[in-house]
Amino acid sequence: MDRIKLNILDLAEVRWTRAGSMKLGGKTLIYSGGQTHERGIGILFNVTMAKSLGRWCPISDRVVVAKLVAKPLNLGIIQVYAPTSDSKDVEVEKFYEEIEKAKGYLKSQDIIIVMGDFNAKVRDERIEDVVGPSGIGTVNVRGSRLIEWCQINDFIITNTW
Repeated sequence: MDRIKLNILDLAEVRWTRAGSMKLGGKTLIYSGGQTHERGIGILFNVTMAKSLGRWCPISDRVVVAKLVAKPLNLGIIQVYAPTSDSKDVEVEKFYEEIEKAKGYLKSQDIIIVMGDFNAKVRDERIEDVVGPSGIGTVNVRGSRLIEWCQINDFIITNTW
């Protein structure tokens, strides 16, 4: 069986407390958790990507940002784990504020990738250049909020294309 080769892997529900980094068999893991063993997120970098890892910042147990030094442009990665549809709207708005805070650690000329679990359904039809024709099912409330945020910030939901 072939081994899966990954350069960068996003992790949700890591469930570790605090924030930190560690080496794992030549790979580098950065993670951000809360005070309890709930939620938590991380990003695992292979050896090559880890060499490019510049600064990183844990924003919360739902958002972490990392900057990879590259040429011609640096790469900013924001890893997220959004509140579920059962969460209160105030928690969802706090989550989007945390993403905005993470974007503040990056420069406007950086290539920015926001990845992770948005706990959202965005529908199966194209919406402008944000949602492609290969989304899943019917849009839910969290999906509508994600689409709105992407439209405002000029992002696309890549797994729908």
